[in-house]
Amino acid sequence: MDHRLTADDRKKQLVRIGLMMLRDKPIHELSIDAIASEAGISRGLLFHYFPSKRDYYVAVISAAGRRLLRVTKPDESLAPDQQLREMLVQFVAFIARRRTAYISFVRGAAGGDDFAVEVYDETRARLTERVLTYVGTPEVADEPESRDYLRVHAWLSYTEDLAIEWSALPEDARPYTPDTLVDHTIEALHLLRKL
Repeated sequence: MDHRLTADDRKKQLVRIGLMMLRDKPIHELSIDAIASEAGISRGLLFHYFPSKRDYYVAVISAAGRRLLRVTKPDESLAPDQQLREMLVQFVAFIARRRTAYISFVRGAAGGDDFAVEVYDETRARLTERVLTYVGTPEVADEPESRDYLRVHAWLSYTEDLAIEWSALPEDARPYTPDTLVDHTIEALHLLRKL
């Protein structure tokens, strides 16, 4: 490894290593020693870039949230209904590909870790805003107490849980193809918004 990385590049490298390791284990099981070793630096030097283990975890979990938002951002030249579909296709694929890491992200928030809750909530709010824009009610994104906002926010949890459970099944046992899963979630969204 090159020891002459800038401080910013070294921090990015350490976060990338954390994201890579997050694929196989929850955030709290990431070993600082293993991360430092993978980067070719000492544990002490890692703490030069991140003052505490918690600071490092915050950086990794924040990067995970940003990655999810980036990966699920559809082509803005598409029609709104196609943007919704593309976002969902990418969301389902992301969960299926990175199931362990994604569950770590969700359960970290569910476990009440302040930093994980904050990142998860912010990520979910951004996804909710996107969906509200695609269904033609972008103004509702500023009304988290409104019925429509709450329904779309809750629908994302439904979609997320369905994708998590679906992706755990052997491929030949899955009751949906990825496309029919997306069709189902879109239909569920439209039905929920009519209630």
